[in-house]
Amino acid sequence: MTNEPAGKVVISRRFDFPIERVFDAWLDPAQAGKFLFATPTGQMIRVEIDAHVGGSFTITRRDAEDIEHVGTYLEIDRPRRLVFTFGVPKFSAQLTRVNLDFRPQPTGCDLTLTHEDVLPEWVNSARDGWTKIVDALASHLAQTSGPA
Repeated sequence: MTNEPAGKVVISRRFDFPIERVFDAWLDPAQAGKFLFATPTGQMIRVEIDAHVGGSFTITRRDAEDIEHVGTYLEIDRPRRLVFTFGVPKFSAQLTRVNLDFRPQPTGCDLTLTHEDVLPEWVNSARDGWTKIVDALASHLAQTSGPA
């Protein structure tokens, strides 16, 4: 365990989609596999989401090797707040905390993602990764049709 101070990453984004649609995408395995930890060259080989407080998720992406992303849901307050632990066991045994706060707007919603307890050496990678994820979510929602 390190004595270095942990970092925080905050990403904010406006979505032109109903708050429930944006929130639900994080907990629906079919949708999450399209944007959550996805890369242009990677293949999603496992997307398991047990969406209740105390439930867990495992999302595994295959690039050159399999990279597993894991966590446990700490708070689910649809459609306002989603909180979960987060880890990538291949790179660190540490579990961090991710808070997603959703605020309705007249033409969509705002999402603020706060990733806490990020080790200093991972802050830039975490910021880049979450930015890509939030952008991929916006693209995914724009490409899908149907009710919120």
